[in-house]
Amino acid sequence: MTATPSQPYSPMVPRARRLPHRSRRRRPPGALRDTLTLVGLPFLAALALPAAFAGGGTRRWFGGRAESQRAEAQAAKDDAAAAFYELDTAQRDLRISVETIAAVDASPAARRAVTDFEALGRRIDEVSHQYIDAVDAHDLDRDDLEASAASRARGDLTAARTELGRVKQELDRFAEGLGPLLGKAETQLARLAPAVERARQALLAASDALDTAREAGLRADDLAARLAALGPELTRLNQGAGRHGVPETLERAERVTREAESVRAEAERLPERAAEIDHRLVSLRTRAQALTTRSEQVEPVLSELRRRFTAACWQDLQHVPDQAGESVRQAERKLAEARTARDEQRWPDATALLSTVRALLNATDEAVSAAGDRLGRLNAVQKNPEQEIERTRFAIRDAQRLAMAGRNTPDPRHARPLDEAVARLERAITTLEGRHPDYWHFLTETEGVRHTVADVVAGIREERGAGH
Repeated sequence: MTATPSQPYSPMVPRARRLPHRSRRRRPPGALRDTLTLVGLPFLAALALPAAFAGGGTRRWFGGRAESQRAEAQAAKDDAAAAFYELDTAQRDLRISVETIAAVDASPAARRAVTDFEALGRRIDEVSHQYIDAVDAHDLDRDDLEASAASRARGDLTAARTELGRVKQELDRFAEGLGPLLGKAETQLARLAPAVERARQALLAASDALDTAREAGLRADDLAARLAALGPELTRLNQGAGRHGVPETLERAERVTREAESVRAEAERLPERAAEIDHRLVSLRTRAQALTTRSEQVEPVLSELRRRFTAACWQDLQHVPDQAGESVRQAERKLAEARTARDEQRWPDATALLSTVRALLNATDEAVSAAGDRLGRLNAVQKNPEQEIERTRFAIRDAQRLAMAGRNTPDPRHARPLDEAVARLERAITTLEGRHPDYWHFLTETEGVRHTVADVVAGIREERGAGH
């Protein structure tokens, strides 16, 4: 069914279905009236005298049984008419519900409901024709209506009323089954108008925000293009759900609302975004200049490392001065590109370039700091290696106590790595003996031992936590 709730109602009952009417008695023709006038009152009185002795008019002359049958037939006719009107009204009301479902819901259940309603409509047409034929077949207003004819009329009209009632019950059961589908359809229809209005308001707000940004000297060409792309969507929304369907219109309205709100938010943030990019340009340029100065100090640090410690303690830092200088120069080139992008208001490009500059400067900062940190740690261990040794031994003993808590013997999974950690520490201590100790190897070994011990402790606590 392609009808929508907005289409005019077209009854399913065919034009052949018409309402019954009572025939009117015809008045005597003019000639007969004139004849009666000429005959005069005495003659009429003579004609009426036998009738008076008979006790009434013509109908009563045939007896009361015919009148009783006529009354029963007329009551059956009235009951059938009431059933007919009730069925017709119910069908009209239900048609509106079915059209609503068809306009909103394209599911198999909705299509099946439309098909079933059409089948019911054909059944209603059949019983309606049966009723109309019964009415047309019997003239209950005839003066000479016989009792047998009135009885047949009553039977036909009663049968018609029974069929009308039976179909009305089928229609009522069908209406009850439409409840979930109709509720869903009405919910979607209730959402339709507010959703379309939200989309229109979102588009208007996005346009206003874009105008405000332009007044501030910000072009926002990309946002303007995104907003212009929503123009055809607004046209389709204005054409209405009758043309594009309720589900499609709802989905379109929600999509337009999301995109318009995104454009509005970005347009409102443009001044803040421009100020943020300006701030980052200045901040990163200052940091690049500071790193240039710090990188110049790496070479003296390396000279001291070469003079006081073995090659193993500093040879991995040889590339730091050259790498730091190149990284800073590359960061400065990217900063210049970011400045150009900002001047041209290419905000995504400017943001991406500034992120690259930041990554370059972070890597340079770490490399430059590594040389100074290395010298500081080597100086400390050369002056007092016992402090590093005791720190590592404490970590091992603490892990051993935890492994033995509540046990007579440690779990081999914990004892084995802890025993290996003890042996590894002892081997590292031996590297400090001799004329040229490898302090860096000693520091990396003790740090590795502590990492191993920390992993064992974490495993023990995780197992005991899971046990609880």
